[in-house]
Order: sequence, then C-alpha cells, then structure tokens
Amino acid sequence: MGGRHMGHMGAVATGQTPQAAARAPRLRRALGGAVVPLLAAAGLAAFWLFPNDLGLMTRIAATALYVLSLDLVLGFGGIATLGQAAMFGSGAYAAGIAAVHLVNDPLVLLAVGGLAGGLVALVTGALILHARGLTLLMLTIAVVQIVQEVVNKARDLTGGSDGLSGIEPSPLFGLFRFDMFGRTSYLFALAVLLVGFLVARRIVRSPFGLACRGVKEDPLRVAALGGSPRRYLVTLYAVAGVFAGVAGALTAVTSGIVGLDSVSFSWSAEALVMLVLGGAGRLVGAVIGTVAFMTIHHVMAAIDPFHWMLFIGLFLMGTVLFLPGGIASLADRFIKGNRT
Repeated sequence: MGGRHMGHMGAVATGQTPQAAARAPRLRRALGGAVVPLLAAAGLAAFWLFPNDLGLMTRIAATALYVLSLDLVLGFGGIATLGQAAMFGSGAYAAGIAAVHLVNDPLVLLAVGGLAGGLVALVTGALILHARGLTLLMLTIAVVQIVQEVVNKARDLTGGSDGLSGIEPSPLFGLFRFDMFGRTSYLFALAVLLVGFLVARRIVRSPFGLACRGVKEDPLRVAALGGSPRRYLVTLYAVAGVFAGVAGALTAVTSGIVGLDSVSFSWSAEALVMLVLGGAGRLVGAVIGTVAFMTIHHVMAAIDPFHWMLFIGLFLMGTVLFLPGGIASLADRFIKGNRT
C-alpha cells in the first residue's frame, strides 16, 4: 500500500497519471527491444527498394559500425577523441594487405582488421589516456597523423598515396560471390552491422559497461570503490578499436580498395559529426546519424557538388539547436508525450 501510495504521489508531482507513469518504462523497453528488428527490416526493405544504390548503402552500413565504435568511447566512456580513424584505417589496411598476400576469406579478413584496430587502440590508449580534456583531444589527433604517415611511407605494402588495390575476397561461406552488383556486399555489411550492434549493446549493459559509465560520470567515486578508472577506459578504448578495425576491414572487403583517406583526421571528424547528429550514448543514434549524414551528402552533392557542405552545416545546426540529444532523442519526446 505504501509503495503504491508513494508511486501515486510521484506521478501527481510530475503531472502524470499513475497509469501513464507505469506505461512509460514499458514503452521504453518495448522501443529498445524493437531496435534490432527494425534495423534489420529497414535494411532488407532498402535492399529491395533501392537496388541501384547498393554500393552507397554498403558504405553506410560499414560507416555506421565505425561511428558505433566512436559512440562506445565517447558516449559511454566520455573519452574525447578525434582519432578513431587510426583504428579504422589500421583495420582496413591490415585486412587489405592480408587479402593481397595471405588469405582472402572475408570472415578471416574481418578478424584480421578487428585485431589490428584493437592492438592500435590498446597501445595508443595505454600511452595517451592518462590525459584529459583538450590535451587528450590533441593526442588523439597526433595518433591519427602518425598512423597516416606510417601508412604513407610503407608504399611497398600499402601503395602509399596511390592506395591499396587488388583486394578480392573469396565467396562468403564458399557460396556467395562478391559480384559487381553489390548484392552480397550489402547483405554481408548489413549482417555485420546488426551483429556488431547486438554485441555493443551487450557490452554497455554488462557490469563492465556500467562501470565505464560510472567512470564517465564520477571517476573519483569509482576509484574510491576500488576500481581503476584508467584501466576501464583503456579496455573500453581497445574494445572500440576492435569495432573500428572490423568496420575498416568491412570497407576494404566490400569496396576492394583502401586509401589514405581511411586514416585521416577528416574521417575522424566526420564520424563525430554523424554521432552528434544521431545522438551520443544511445548506440542507435550512431546508425541514425550515419544514415542521415550520408544520405544528405549523397543527395545534395548530386544536386549541387560545390555547395553541399552548406546543407550539411545547416542540418547540423538545426539538429543541435532543436534536438540537442540528436535525432534519436525524438523517441524520448514520443515517450514523454505518452505519459500524459
């Protein structure tokens, strides 16, 4: 009786009926559980509706996984970074080099890319994550510049400024060939994105993920409870590096080429823009922001190839001003609207 009375009083205090207050958590759980089926349904619908744009949609799926890796470190760990392209590019080049010289199984190449991205993140994270704020941001930019210069100088392996080409993956499971129409590439990229999303969601909901959120909110309290904030952040950074490396390898496998732009500062900055558009700290925001950014980019660049960045800027400003939590925050507004 006392609990129901207190719940009733809380609902009255917030201007809600008790029924609406009880309905809101159920609605939030229902929306959260429907995310993956909705993404899968939307991806398959796009496959049938836009058969001439499979190349673009494949890039969107691979990029969404890359932005998802940034959301892990920034949205859930609070690590300010503009260096995520270092892990993405390392994974792309590692997979590309392996495909040209060693093995061409697409799943093995994804594993190679994830391992490369994770190792780069682990090594660099252990070196730079003692810093905070602007200093950390500058260090992450420096990491990108160093990796890009190493890749550029190793021309015999990477092709330097000409890029690495000749990446020809074998048929997936020995059955599905990567054809010129991009059907296998798109479905493969969509499947990898969905699996990556499920794994990322499991991570952020695990005790480790909750500890990382605690470090983001109050590192001193985590330390007082016996945890090591730096160890949590370095581990999270390495895990996110695996995601970024897999995204880079996926791009290499599906496009057949890797260029220096995959390990550039601008690619890191674009990932941050996509995450801000979608909404950091939500996971699904990474996917929504990527789809929105790359779709607008594609459409506006076709309409006006000289001023398309103006439209991107206006869209970003409008989102930040009217949806500070990103496009994904529209779900919160929907839930609040159903509370009354």
